[in-house]
Parts: sequence; structure tokens; C-alpha cells
Amino acid sequence: MTKLYSITEMTREFDISTRTLRFYEDEGLIHPERRGRTRLYRLADRHLIAQILRGRRIGFTIAEIREIIQVYKEPPGEIGQLKLLMKKVEERRDSLRQRRKDIDETIGELDSIEEACLNRLAEIGVTT
Repeated sequence: MTKLYSITEMTREFDISTRTLRFYEDEGLIHPERRGRTRLYRLADRHLIAQILRGRRIGFTIAEIREIIQVYKEPPGEIGQLKLLMKKVEERRDSLRQRRKDIDETIGELDSIEEACLNRLAEIGVTT
């Protein structure tokens, strides 16, 4: 007999809101079993939710996550999914590296501005 999990169990386990779970369902990312108005989640849903949350933590969009999940369901299946995931990881890493470079440059500019301000204040006889 397959274990089913309630929406309450899922929200507690993953520390997310019922609204988040419903959103993932509305987006077609998960498909809980329905018994009347009750949603029941299978082990596969738990796995998908964990992967969705991991994808969100590393900055993937819902569209990207949907694409990665969908590739698994169609030929070439897992191989295609893994190749797509590797491509998305590389793109995300490149994006983060660029952001880090931009942040470092901005911090350098701020340091230069601060130094110029301090120098000018010193020139006009103001101490900080």
C-alpha cells in the first residue's frame, strides 16, 4: 500500500505554505491525488517538491524547473534531463559569477567615492 501525505504533512516537512503547494499544482509541477477537496501527495510528489525547492534556492525560474521536469517525462528521458540540467547549472553559475564580478566592481567604485569624500573633507578641514 502506497503511503500518502496530507497537505499539512507536506507544508510542515518542507516549511512551505499551502499556497506554495497549490501554486506548484496550478503550474503543473506536481499532481497530487484528489479525494473530494483533499489533496494527497505520493512519494513521487515529495521528491518533486524537494527538487522544485532546490531549484528555486539556486535561482531557477518556475519555467526552467517545469522544462527540466518535462524533459524527464519524454524521450530521451533521464539522459535528456541530466544534459539539460547540466546546461542550466552552467548558465546559472555563469550568471552568478557575472553578478559577483559586478558586485565587486560596484564595491570598488563605492570605496573610491568614499575615499574621495574623506580626502575632500580633510582638505577643507573637516574631521570625521
